[in-house]
Amino acid sequence: MKTFAAISAAALLALGAATPALAQHHGTEAQAGHGHHHADFESGRFHVRVDGPAEPVGDVILIPGLASSPEVWDGLTDELKGRYRVHRLHVEGFAGAAPRDNAEGPVAAPVAEDIARYIAGQGLEKPALIGHSMGGTIAMMVAARHPDSVGKLMVVDMVPFVGAMFAAPGTNPTAESLAPTAEAIYASQTTGPEDAYRQRMATTVTGMIRTEAVRAGPLEDAATSDRQVAASAYRELILTDLRPELAAITAPTRVLYVAFEMPGMTPAMTDGIYNASFATLPGASLKRIDDSAHFIMLDQPAVFAAEVNAFLE
Repeated sequence: MKTFAAISAAALLALGAATPALAQHHGTEAQAGHGHHHADFESGRFHVRVDGPAEPVGDVILIPGLASSPEVWDGLTDELKGRYRVHRLHVEGFAGAAPRDNAEGPVAAPVAEDIARYIAGQGLEKPALIGHSMGGTIAMMVAARHPDSVGKLMVVDMVPFVGAMFAAPGTNPTAESLAPTAEAIYASQTTGPEDAYRQRMATTVTGMIRTEAVRAGPLEDAATSDRQVAASAYRELILTDLRPELAAITAPTRVLYVAFEMPGMTPAMTDGIYNASFATLPGASLKRIDDSAHFIMLDQPAVFAAEVNAFLE
C-alpha cells in the first residue's frame, strides 16, 4: 500500500485544500443584515451566528473550511437547532467578511486560540466541535491544546498533516523540509493574474462537490474570499503537523472522510492513509462516506446528519 507521503498533490485537491476555493452561499452576508443572532464576543478572527433553544441539551460549534462561510452548515443547523445551541463560525477574510486580524500571518492557529477563549467567555460546558477541511484542523488544534474545553470532536475530511502530500515518496517530511514548497505555493497564489486565480478556484470547487445543484453558492463565496487570507491559511496548513499533538486529545473523536478520486487509488488505500494519519489518537473512530466528494454535508446531507446525531447522542 502506498504511504501517506507518497500520495501526490493531486490528492490534496480531493481534501479541499489545494486552492482557496471552499466557500459557501451568500459571501457578502457579513456586510449586510441576515437575521441571525450574533454572539456577544469580540474577536478580529471570526464572528459567530447562534441558533437554538433557550434551554439546549448541549452546545455544538461548527467550523467551516478554507474560504467557506457558515452556510455550509445550514442543513445540519436546521437538524440540530431544536435541541442544541449551534454556534456557526464565519472566519474573517472568507466569503465576503473583512480580513481584519487575519489580513496577515497565520489564520488557523489564532482562530483556534480564540475559539478556546470563546468557549470560556460564553460559559460553554464542554461543547462538541465539528470542523470541515481547514475547520477540522482548527478543531483538532482546540481539542489538543485545550483538552478540558472540548466535549466531543468530529473531523470532516481532513488529515492532521496536509503537507505530507507534497513530500517525495518514501520520505519522512517535516514542516521545516516543506517550508520551501509552502513558500513557493504561497507566492504563486498571491501573484499572477486575478482572472487565472479565480478560474482555478472555480475549477477546484467544482471538483469538490458532486451535486451540481449546490455548487452555485460555493462558487459565489469563493469569488468573495480574500486572496491574501486564503493563501496565508493554506501555507499554514501545509506547515502544520498535528500528529504529535493528537495524543493530547481527550474528547471522543469521530473522523468522516471520502475516498481519494485519483487514478490507481482504491478506497482501501484511502482507508490506510487515514488510519495511519490518526494512529497517534488510538481512540478515534474513523468512517469512510461513499458516493461523496469533499463536501460530505452537501453531497450526502442525510447520511451526514445521521452520523452527527449518532455521535452527539
